[in-house]
Amino acid sequence: MESIKKHFVVVHGVCHGAWCWYKVKSALESKGHKVTALDLAACGINTKQIEQVETFSEYSEPLLELLASLAPEEKVVLVGHSFGGISIAMAMDKFPHKVEFAVFVSAFIPDTIHNPSYVLQKHTERYGNRESDTEISWCGGKTLMMLGPNTLSTMFYQHSSAQDLELAKSLIRRGSLFFEELSKAENLSKEGFGSVECAYVVCSHDLAIPVEFQQWMIQNSGVSEVRQINGADHMVMISKPQELSSCLLVIAEKAQLKKNIF
Repeated sequence: MESIKKHFVVVHGVCHGAWCWYKVKSALESKGHKVTALDLAACGINTKQIEQVETFSEYSEPLLELLASLAPEEKVVLVGHSFGGISIAMAMDKFPHKVEFAVFVSAFIPDTIHNPSYVLQKHTERYGNRESDTEISWCGGKTLMMLGPNTLSTMFYQHSSAQDLELAKSLIRRGSLFFEELSKAENLSKEGFGSVECAYVVCSHDLAIPVEFQQWMIQNSGVSEVRQINGADHMVMISKPQELSSCLLVIAEKAQLKKNIF
């Protein structure tokens, strides 16, 4: 029986853009699936500057607009990496009926008990500011950041090729975690975010969001479907694209089987 084709919507993390998904996008499309890789506001080739983006909702607007534009019966598979987990969680909360299921790839995953910044705060408390060469500034009531070359090479891309590291250095842009705003935001709802089936992909050699913190978030959020990719650094879509693509397809097939049964 031929597998049902899915529409994957993949969302990048802070300072990155749709470009970081180029390997996974081509791998999934080669299997006949549709893949939409988005640039969030002030990311990738999006024309805005982060200083012009006033709210987290505005930052996530390209994703929200895509979900709003889907046909009435169309659903997508949302995939969020790193800080992109917060963006897809917000989208799930607003458009739960548009999301078939969601996959958090070494990503921050919130819960419905605390505000959205809770996992970001816990990460900071545990690991502090380890990105010694990351530039930090402030604008419009929000903290801005630009990942430094040493941070990229030792914490994000340490198992990626030298070519991909150089690509990242040339394409990353200044970003924000919108911590100040998210710390005051309302909790995500059980009826929205909490109603969508989720899976989590653990990256074994991630130094930006260490494995023990990934596992803590999994327990905190109650995610039951968990997969692990061994030897993957934080940028798993760059360092282990085939493994991640296969992992996403296995999760999709399992979710489809479960849907057919129930």
